Amino acid sequence: MADMTETFSDQILGFTLPCRNARGRAVRLEGVLDEVLSAHDYPAPITHLLSEALVLGALMGGLLKGEHAQMTMQAQTNGGIVSLLVCDYRAGAVRGYCDFDAERLTRLGANPALLALFGDGYLAITFETKGRQRYQGIVPLEGNSLAEACEVYFSQSEQIPTLIRVASRAGAKGRAAAGLLVQHLPDGEEGRERLHVRLDHPDWEHVAIMASSISHDELLDPGLSLEAIAWRLFHEEEEVRVQAGAELSRGCRCSAEHYATIIARFPPEEQAAMRNEDGFVVVDCAFCSKLFELAL
Repeated sequence: MADMTETFSDQILGFTLPCRNARGRAVRLEGVLDEVLSAHDYPAPITHLLSEALVLGALMGGLLKGEHAQMTMQAQTNGGIVSLLVCDYRAGAVRGYCDFDAERLTRLGANPALLALFGDGYLAITFETKGRQRYQGIVPLEGNSLAEACEVYFSQSEQIPTLIRVASRAGAKGRAAAGLLVQHLPDGEEGRERLHVRLDHPDWEHVAIMASSISHDELLDPGLSLEAIAWRLFHEEEEVRVQAGAELSRGCRCSAEHYATIIARFPPEEQAAMRNEDGFVVVDCAFCSKLFELAL
């Protein structure tokens, strides 16, 4: 790897293994994670769940190119304790929100399983490219984590072998979450066999074994750069190319002007029904927990 400024937190690192037809993304969230989670007083299980979702959002969003490209991940269920989990990524800006039944959550204990939180739920992942093309994949919320559901999405919807690892921490050392995503790329995009039709390809088997050896402690270690992680995993390869990706920030895009534009699309009678006794339309942003009083 070439000499460069090392990447530690709140920035995506991209890397490729040219001889193995593989690419990856790594990220560690610290300050940005605190900013997003501080908007609501989430209990520990929801903090853990949303932390994982934000890491996944950064990893998958970091695959996109273009200023206006966006990734949105939404986990939803009917009758589940978590009724809605949503996060998105655009040009380094991440945001997330979770809606849940607090009373039912208290009966589950400290570390509830994904099935206990969502029940019969689904995960919808939507990519909007720089050309404003939009495509979506929907998979069941099965397995032990959101990361496993995302692996299923890439396997079923994009037919790309993918391995994802996510870790999070909350305690005396502070709050942090980190993740690693590695994929086997198609051998050719036009008119050639795709590698995904050979999930037992020896190159992918090798890369997956190496990537899966990463530990939670390594992902979360604030003194271990993301470049060092990539090097630890793949230093035996002929070449490891790394490239610093987008710097991350809390990305709530709410503003009084934004909501006024949306409300203006409604018929006058519906706008009138939205007003309170003082004549204002009050909008509560779920992402950042701000209230906007609009005089329309």
